[in-house]
Amino acid sequence: MASSQCCDNPPALNPACGKGKVVDSFGGLKAYVAGPEDSKAAVVLVADVFGFEAPILRNIADKVASSGYFVVVPDFFHGDPYVPENAEKLIPVWLKSHTPEKGFEEAKPVIAALKEKGVSAVGAAGYCWGAKVVVELAKANELLQAAVLFFFSNITPEVKCSISILGAEMDVRSPPELVKQFEQALSVNSGVGHFVKVFPGVAHGWSVRYSLDDAAAVKSAEEAFADMLDWFNKNLK
Repeated sequence: MASSQCCDNPPALNPACGKGKVVDSFGGLKAYVAGPEDSKAAVVLVADVFGFEAPILRNIADKVASSGYFVVVPDFFHGDPYVPENAEKLIPVWLKSHTPEKGFEEAKPVIAALKEKGVSAVGAAGYCWGAKVVVELAKANELLQAAVLFFFSNITPEVKCSISILGAEMDVRSPPELVKQFEQALSVNSGVGHFVKVFPGVAHGWSVRYSLDDAAAVKSAEEAFADMLDWFNKNLK
């Protein structure tokens, strides 16, 4: 079951936000896309439970796109993101209809569509729920060349692509001790490049759900973004 931290600081969703555009179908899913259509390197961003209309998430997509990547943010929830105010569909109920396993299956046609466009290198970053999808993609043969996980939980280390894990010091679901265990497991897998970092003084959700008026929160989120982009630049270009 998701912890309360998974749902803290919900974003004010805005379907019109971002510098990119929304397309009705990319690999079978509605999606926000940004960046050069002819890029040979692409990044898929997989949202947390609040979905692909979160303004900070789309801003992250736009910034990744400005570095030359074609970016896709699919709507894995089919217009049904988690709404904390909906008392009839609390998070345990909502998760029954939106499993990461289903997200993994729906992500595969998205990656296939990227490769049909001529993309030769694909990376993916996932936040909370999305991190579970991304780690499954990372465990599959030849789907991804690089992966980044944010505030993840319940993940096994059998990955087949370069992977970066960005954790939070005060994350109750993935405390630093668990992050360290995952790092040790990855170290045994000598064929996979990895980067692991725990951000001090921040909690679950820090990199995509924060107040723009909180200078310290903004600084930590920007550092996390820089680490993510650096990982993609090293492994996709």
